Amino acid sequence: MNIKAQIPNLFTMLNLFSGCVALVFVSNAQYEWAFYFVSLGIFFDFFDGFFARKFGVAGPLGVQLDSLADMVTSGVVPGYVMFVLLRDYHAFGIESYVPFLGFVITLGACYRLAKFNIDTRQSDSFIGLPTPANSLFFTSLPVIADYFHQDIDLGIFYDKWALLLMTFLSAYIMNAEIPLFSLKIKNFSFAKYKLQIFFLTVSILMIVFLQILAVPLIILFYVLLSVLNNMVNKKASV
Repeated sequence: MNIKAQIPNLFTMLNLFSGCVALVFVSNAQYEWAFYFVSLGIFFDFFDGFFARKFGVAGPLGVQLDSLADMVTSGVVPGYVMFVLLRDYHAFGIESYVPFLGFVITLGACYRLAKFNIDTRQSDSFIGLPTPANSLFFTSLPVIADYFHQDIDLGIFYDKWALLLMTFLSAYIMNAEIPLFSLKIKNFSFAKYKLQIFFLTVSILMIVFLQILAVPLIILFYVLLSVLNNMVNKKASV
């Protein structure tokens, strides 16, 4: 057995395990721990690809395993989080079947992952929001609600229409034909990667000053900055 070939798969399995653990924490309303394990799963997800490229062992099995693991950590978990948010905030006064619409996030992530596997345009950048970023966005929401409910107005968490809008919008953005700039910096050059450096600098400052509240804001900032960058590039090419 080629040990090197199994190292990336081990990290993929750790990603899947982290997602399963996160599901348990969500079911127990331990949202902070769920967020930590989703973050840990995404960390493992990064390194499975890193080691596959480093050892030259990338192959179709790894691709399939990676998507299956992401389907749990970045598909089922955020969908379940939204289901719980819609179900447990009794102030909504909504029928019992409405919370199941939270799993639209899971459906969108599934379609995104399947499309990603056959889309050769996304080798160095992304088209549509990556599922890990989407998962971080939604798993951070109940943590933010717990942390800041006494300090800032979090009425959005008690508005069923706002939650449902975010749910359907996320499924769309994950699959929309929106090019998002790559965060991979291969050969450092300020001129070449000034957009990435600007984004990372702003993101770090947001984390320092806003803590967990920075997570969804960073993801929104990433999408908006990408859209703005696309408009600038399109205008420059005319």
